[in-house]
Amino acid sequence: MLTFGPVPSRRLGRSLGINNIPPKICSYACVYCQLGKTYQMKIIPQTFYPPGQLYEQVQERVKRSREREEHIDYLTFVPDGEPTLDINLGEEIKLVKSLGIKVAVISNGSLLDQRKVMENLLDVDLVSLKVDSVDEDIWKKINRPHKKLNLNTILNNMLKFVSVFKGKIITETMLVKGVNDGIEHMERVAEFIAQLNTEKVYLSIPIRPPARKWVQAPQEEVINRCYNIFKKSISQVEYLIGYEGNAFAFTGEVAKDILSITSVHPMREEAMRDFLKKAGSDWTVIHKLIEEGRLVETEYEGKKFYIRKLKPFSLNNFIHTSTISG
Repeated sequence: MLTFGPVPSRRLGRSLGINNIPPKICSYACVYCQLGKTYQMKIIPQTFYPPGQLYEQVQERVKRSREREEHIDYLTFVPDGEPTLDINLGEEIKLVKSLGIKVAVISNGSLLDQRKVMENLLDVDLVSLKVDSVDEDIWKKINRPHKKLNLNTILNNMLKFVSVFKGKIITETMLVKGVNDGIEHMERVAEFIAQLNTEKVYLSIPIRPPARKWVQAPQEEVINRCYNIFKKSISQVEYLIGYEGNAFAFTGEVAKDILSITSVHPMREEAMRDFLKKAGSDWTVIHKLIEEGRLVETEYEGKKFYIRKLKPFSLNNFIHTSTISG
């Protein structure tokens, strides 16, 4: 099947996925990839599926969703590989846009030096770009790129792309323990991303079994530190560490709401106290969540923060995130 969903996505609302690349053909072989090893490393776009076939499958799934009154916010090119390796991506985008739904592409941004790749993306409503590192050595360790790719070229072409792109830009940075989560490195990553005029910036961690077994998520205090580093130069920052339910809804169930919020944003102590006061509750809720191992207290620059406790990898019980496979 070339389509899946619609599925809930915190980045995109309800998203119908479009799988326009066979598994797993990519320009990267990221150590954290939940799809496993990259079977074919490629950087030259080619034809994989007839655009008409892809459009027909998307059209049929949209039709069925509308019959069931299922809302779709985005048609999202988020395949089992790098979507811009599809030479027909631009034509496919034009076809699916005729269905009257916004279109997004989740890309690692590594092929934007190719004019055709950049042109193919100009008509979409939203593009997500991967920025895990701005350091050549770290980039090679975490993203394991095709040998002909160059990081400085990729970063420069991201800047060129956002200067001509009229839609929304979001970015995602995957934090891997001991690889790209250092203070100075995160400061440089944040400095670069701040130039991209992003709608929102996401910090992620590997919460599903990764391609390389040694990969681990940083500790909660490190995630909190990275978040605060980003917030110094970027206004809209969230993290994706696994959550259940609507992360922004106030349900009246205080513990549930706190866990939802702290899976997106760390809450400073004063913000937490204010929230509890508005909810008609008190600090005993926090003590209980910490004792149960569901909430963690950390510090950054002398301030206390609260973040949802991370869950370990589980082959039998994947944690659902808003990041669609890709």
